Amino acid sequence: MKQLSGLDSAFLDLEDDHQFLHVSQLLILQRPDDPDFEPHPVWRRQLADRLHQLEPLRRRLVEVPFGLDHPYWINDPDFDLDFHVRRSAVPPPGSDDDLDELVGRLVAAPMDRDHPLWVSHVIEGLSDNRFAILTMIHHSTIDGAAGADLLELMLDDTPDAEAPSHAGEWEAEAPPSTAGVLARAAANGLRRPARGLLLAARAGQSVARASRNPAVIDLADRVRGSLRGPLGSVLNVGRERDPEQDLPRLPPLVTPPTPFNAPVSRYRRFAHRALPLAEVKSVGKEAGATINDVVVALCAGGLRRWLLERGELPDRPLTAMIPVSLREGGEDEQWTNRVSATVAALPTDVEDPVERLSVAHDGLRVAKQVFAALPGELSPDAAGLGVPATVSAVSRALTRWGSIAPAPFNTVVSNVPGPREPLYLGGAAMTHYIPVSAVADPVGLNITVQSYVDQLDIGLLACAELMPDLHDLADAVVGEFDALRDAVRGRG
Repeated sequence: MKQLSGLDSAFLDLEDDHQFLHVSQLLILQRPDDPDFEPHPVWRRQLADRLHQLEPLRRRLVEVPFGLDHPYWINDPDFDLDFHVRRSAVPPPGSDDDLDELVGRLVAAPMDRDHPLWVSHVIEGLSDNRFAILTMIHHSTIDGAAGADLLELMLDDTPDAEAPSHAGEWEAEAPPSTAGVLARAAANGLRRPARGLLLAARAGQSVARASRNPAVIDLADRVRGSLRGPLGSVLNVGRERDPEQDLPRLPPLVTPPTPFNAPVSRYRRFAHRALPLAEVKSVGKEAGATINDVVVALCAGGLRRWLLERGELPDRPLTAMIPVSLREGGEDEQWTNRVSATVAALPTDVEDPVERLSVAHDGLRVAKQVFAALPGELSPDAAGLGVPATVSAVSRALTRWGSIAPAPFNTVVSNVPGPREPLYLGGAAMTHYIPVSAVADPVGLNITVQSYVDQLDIGLLACAELMPDLHDLADAVVGEFDALRDAVRGRG
């Protein structure tokens, strides 16, 4: 029996009747030249043989009465693989747009908390002799980096791999008694103040570092300089204002409004595209930028196009929340969330593609400096300090407040490294590894990019009512890469 961390539990607490926090993987595979190959039974057998390696798939929640502590995971004594592995199909002609529409419908549903928090749909009917597998796993179970590790355990690195040793060997756990979990809750309550003191000491060290970080100093100056009234007069005494001062590209203090920053419905729209990884690397190298810089620049350019076409492009740049993995390797617990985030300005106000890439590069550099200086790396530990029932209430209150207050950022942009070598399922080669993330109030758009072998797979998820034309944005992001590549090479 293992207890969820505070951050793991937060992903459960933030769910309601219209926002569901599971993260998903959409795999597209090419059928082998075998007339007897049937994707659904092959995938079911593959998972059955590997369940002893796939801990997140076999464990279910045990709640603590009255929310006095975070829940626990146990190996489900009533585990039913057929409940989790399901069969779906797209209608003819089985295009990628048909697949996207089905995925949008499938992810728009909550997980059943009486079972392990995952479901896998084998999707048939795709054109060109392909099939897909959509595996949805709750965010309380894994983060993006752990999801990539899990995928490599699910699949094979050769087309003719044999079943692993100890296939299917794992032991279920009996649910703990109510008295037992309450006793643990009491013990954890006694330890919580001591953990808070240690965390406060570490946070103090981070704040001390921040006081010497130029990016953080400039951000503080901007906040202080924006204040008005008596408080602003006091805090700005002796501060020289230089409008020509070359400050770093910091996120706006208040995010500009967009059509997708509003309360989300329970309906989702999904779109996916792909770019050649070698070309993305080449364009970035020629411009002195990283893959992540290029990804952010393409998202900014695509959003600029999409908003311009609707006459809704703000004068100020948009902002993006950028997830930051805290994994360093060798963690005691692999199947948990070790992730934090920073916020960066998206240069949607910059017209030239090459200049936009340069501004994105500078903006991400500053965002990294701010993250390194502030105690963002402590967020997973800090999430577990409060009394769980109180933290849950606060989380829900903040979610409701977020539906009427300005969005803390406009969108989420994430770039996750994926497998570098090809993966297989019973002789079927995986051709695409497409991320499908989540949206929540009041940020109705998420753009996640995953590398796989020689390509970048792009997954866009949005509230269907806020962005019914999500495919237009997907096309705009790909169109921006063509424009950036031509501009970079034209200047060379």
